[in-house]
Amino acid sequence: MSHTFTINAKAHDPMAVALACRRLHLPEPTVGTARFYSGVANGLRVLFPGWEYPAVIDTLTGIIHYDNFEGDWGDPVHLDHFLQAYAVEKARLEARREGHTVVEETLANGDIHLQIWEAA
Repeated sequence: MSHTFTINAKAHDPMAVALACRRLHLPEPTVGTARFYSGVANGLRVLFPGWEYPAVIDTLTGIIHYDNFEGDWGDPVHLDHFLQAYAVEKARLEARREGHTVVEETLANGDIHLQIWEAA
């Protein structure tokens, strides 16, 4: 029986992946192969605290592969936080590439509110 999952969220930008890892105080992602309980994946390896196996991001397809055995081998909240951090960092990168100013606010419920101001 396979325990390996893929997630439909897309993560194509290696720089945004690295920035999301820094934001969450995770080790820098590394390029390589991860062997899961059943199967392997190649790409950017992201290590979450307490996870048995790393998540692996194929930046060409954007697919994130992971095996946390429905939470027994790693708390899914770490993946949720990573996806939020990736989205924020990707938005910040794109806004700055266009010369815009970005203001970030973390709300009481943990959501992140970004304000992007056009360059004058």
